[in-house]
Amino acid sequence: MDTATSSAATVRQIADLPCPKGLPLIGNLHQLTPSKLHLILERWANELGAPYRFQIGGKPIVVWTDVELCQTLSRERPHRYRRFRVLESVLQEIGSNGLFSAEGAAWEPQRRLVMQALSIPHIKAVYPTIAGITGRLHERWRRAAANGETVEMTKDLKRYTVDVTSALAFGEDPRTIEKDSGVIQEHLALILPLVTARINAPFAYWRYVKLPRDRRADRALVEVHRYVRRMMQRARERMRDEPSDEPRHLLEAMLAMRDAPDSGITDDQVAANVLTLLLAGEDTTANSIAWALYYVATDSALQQRLADQSRAVLGSANVCPDYAQVKDLELLEAVCTEASRLRPVAAVSSFEPLQDVQLTDVHVPAGTTMFFVNRPSMLDERHFAQPQTFDPDRWLRARDAQTGAHDTRAYLQFGAGPRVCPGRHLAGVEMRLVLSMLLANFRIELAVEPESIEEITAFTMVPSAMPMRVSLRT
Repeated sequence: MDTATSSAATVRQIADLPCPKGLPLIGNLHQLTPSKLHLILERWANELGAPYRFQIGGKPIVVWTDVELCQTLSRERPHRYRRFRVLESVLQEIGSNGLFSAEGAAWEPQRRLVMQALSIPHIKAVYPTIAGITGRLHERWRRAAANGETVEMTKDLKRYTVDVTSALAFGEDPRTIEKDSGVIQEHLALILPLVTARINAPFAYWRYVKLPRDRRADRALVEVHRYVRRMMQRARERMRDEPSDEPRHLLEAMLAMRDAPDSGITDDQVAANVLTLLLAGEDTTANSIAWALYYVATDSALQQRLADQSRAVLGSANVCPDYAQVKDLELLEAVCTEASRLRPVAAVSSFEPLQDVQLTDVHVPAGTTMFFVNRPSMLDERHFAQPQTFDPDRWLRARDAQTGAHDTRAYLQFGAGPRVCPGRHLAGVEMRLVLSMLLANFRIELAVEPESIEEITAFTMVPSAMPMRVSLRT
């Protein structure tokens, strides 16, 4: 048995942990609303302390908020721990069991491919393409400002991130920003909420009866997989007609590996990684920027400060003209980081031990589902000074200039250990580019009352809406 931390005098069993009051047979199932899951888990942690357990039927799920323990388990994946097993099963069914959920020996070769595609040199090489896509987003918002239209920021940002991810990883730009309907993002938007509903379901009901949401998502999956296979076919044709000594992007690298003798890689596995990247690129970065805009739109002084820094770097351009200048937009990314501390897009992490373990003073059998709720540690004054205050400058001050606690290990929005998110640098570039373009050229204000915007669990934690009015700066 592995011991993650020093053992206590008395070892508790999972049944000894506090548990919210439930009902016979179903446990706490009736209290779990999938769209509010992270809020329910946070509330129970506040009421019961952590760790605690809740029950789905006879199955216990253990919930922790200990960031040091989460760091330890993250470092020991995939050898001693794995993600929630049901997640892999659900993603396998929809054809998206790629790098995000891959375990064991299947993970490392996929990781190398994706890290190469999302490396700093590769992003620098395709920066003109990313800047061009950002320019098209500027044009979309300029038209909205001229016509007095309200912009649903989350939808537009997802279009943007789909275009960037596709151009960077697959050598294709679907140009969804320029279209009002019939875009791949409309289909992608249905998939992660479906995954959330299915991993939280008490049994695999969809194998026997399809609800309306299942039928809608199934139709979306058909379109998405058709889109992915078309990209793969076009990439093969370019590799045949325009051969290159080195793969030009991730998709070519994956296809070349798949075609190598005895590779053991199938077209289905390549397609799963393409879909994984589309979903990850479309969802997490877009929602992180959207939550940042929530705070910027309600703070006129901060908005002006960001506009001034953006214009100083951009000069007369609408978009940051050179990759080297992106580093000067650090306040823009700090705003997104601080927004994610208060509104974590990755609100819950999941693990299962591959062997019996002792975590603190709790015996956890192999295969036990464990959830780590990430926000409590980021709102703990032991980790961050004045934790309830939105203060992006805390991410810019030198350690010796901090006015209180600032423990960056408690910030887990990109994960930790060997499974840390390979797209974190790309996300930072997108955050800086989009916010600097927006705030150098436009003023923004929420089109609804701030308190009407709710947090929704849709695999990631997303805003219920982010409608804004944009007006041109003079």
